[in-house]
Amino acid sequence: MVITITTAIKDIILQIAAASSFLLLFQWRLNQSHPARRNLKFPDDHTFLALCCALSLILCSVLSGSLFGIINLNWAVVPAFIGMLYGSLRSRIFLGVLLLACTIVFHYPFTPLHILLDSNILIFPLVFSLAKRFKQGTDLEKISIMWGLLASCTLFRVLTPLLDGKSYSVLRPNEIALILCMLFFRFLFGGFMIYWLESALDKLEVEERIAHMSERFRWETDNLQQITNMVPLSIFSIDDNYKITSINDTMMKKLQTRLPNIKRSDVLFLPVFDLIHKLKLNEDKELDRLLEIIVLKQRFMEKVNCLGRVLHILAAPLVPQEPGQIGGMVLVIQDVTEEEMIRSELDHVERLTLVGQMAAGITHEIRNPMAVVRGFLQLMREKSTPDMDSYYQIVMDELDRANSIITDFLSLAQSGISSKEDSNLHDVIEELAPLLWADANLRGQIVELKLCDSLPVLRLNVKEIKQLVLNLGRNAMEAMEAKGVLTLETRCESGKVELLVRDTGSGMSETELEKMFVPFFTTKDQGTGLGLPLCLSIVERHGGAISVDSCAGSGTVFIVSFPYETKEKATYAEA
Repeated sequence: MVITITTAIKDIILQIAAASSFLLLFQWRLNQSHPARRNLKFPDDHTFLALCCALSLILCSVLSGSLFGIINLNWAVVPAFIGMLYGSLRSRIFLGVLLLACTIVFHYPFTPLHILLDSNILIFPLVFSLAKRFKQGTDLEKISIMWGLLASCTLFRVLTPLLDGKSYSVLRPNEIALILCMLFFRFLFGGFMIYWLESALDKLEVEERIAHMSERFRWETDNLQQITNMVPLSIFSIDDNYKITSINDTMMKKLQTRLPNIKRSDVLFLPVFDLIHKLKLNEDKELDRLLEIIVLKQRFMEKVNCLGRVLHILAAPLVPQEPGQIGGMVLVIQDVTEEEMIRSELDHVERLTLVGQMAAGITHEIRNPMAVVRGFLQLMREKSTPDMDSYYQIVMDELDRANSIITDFLSLAQSGISSKEDSNLHDVIEELAPLLWADANLRGQIVELKLCDSLPVLRLNVKEIKQLVLNLGRNAMEAMEAKGVLTLETRCESGKVELLVRDTGSGMSETELEKMFVPFFTTKDQGTGLGLPLCLSIVERHGGAISVDSCAGSGTVFIVSFPYETKEKATYAEA
């Protein structure tokens, strides 16, 4: 009797192991199911579960037997129902046919009634109808459906011996107790399998969601990093411990201009104050306010002068992850030095425009009375005594000087659009040469012409270019003593025509060089300070540029350059 009980318990344990064997295979599947590691040729999870259940079904059928010669011991129905409920219609049909086939092959005695009851084929329609509801139900509803199906199977299993004419009365109480325990445990076992599968599938779903969110987060992070690297702004962020957590490429390039050997890895997680110390910016008083803002985690937006550059700095605190915490900061730095220079130049242009508007507005109002005054002075001079001529001449010279200033005002205020024609610069210079030579002879100076062999034809306003050459030439003469040499030189190179006006005077200081094109700045006793600004205005109207090379004691060279078309399109005129 003891041997019989022991054998029965051993057979029950084998059935439990066989019925739960599909869990091992399915667990392996779940361990391999991360999207980055999944073999795409493998079936989906539910199809794989059906295949695992099929293997467990076959194993249970192979190990099946009779318990005390009364009741059939085969738990194949547990993995079969689980595979049917979780699988597709094709999986349900496959497992149903497989369960029926295994019952036919491994069941004894082989009678239609036994096959019908032990294969549970009568319950298949119920399984098929409940499959959809099972998939949509909660965990408790799924366990309840499984228990209901197992209860029907248990009823068939208990009735089968009675239909064979067998009686449970021949069994001992402990054998009956073991049978009842086995049936009850199978009932619980089916519910536990459902609970375990739902927990595993939920965990898998959570892991896949986390993996998807992580992938999405990495994609957005990389995308944001690419965007910050593309913008021409220096951007970096710091955490609540003032350590640098991110930095874009523009900022790294700026740092490498000061620290050539620095790398991104050297900057990340470095305290921002240490970086400022490395850059030797801690002595810059302009940054004291910014450092205070960083410490206090406050919003900051100002322009700061740092190392000779104008920086527009925006510092903004980051929202902390949890209420009550202190978040980090993001700092955006833009170098606006060029913009400030352009703004300064625009202000300069606006001032010149205002001067021009004023000159244009008052020209007629001043010139007409001056013409009347000069006319009456000439009449009075004719009727006055000769000893008064010198006084009249002084007044008339001053009136002529005032008229000259007004004329310069008008020229300086002239519009950027002027009529131009195809001209050769050599023709203009040669036409003015006699006038310059005569002026130089009166001063005891020499004029030299060093003209290149040929120049391309330029679009010039000849009247303005003559005024330009005369102004620069006479300025050079006035800067030299007797025996000084004025040189006019032309050359053509790098897609531009250059006119060089060189003198042997005393040169100019750095202060004079900085202010030489500022209206009304002059070093002459009788100068108006409008000659060089007028020259600059003429050159700019021709799309050219003017530069000066001078130092105190070594003379001055004015270099005027005009752009021209490529050699293939330009027409050359012989000098």
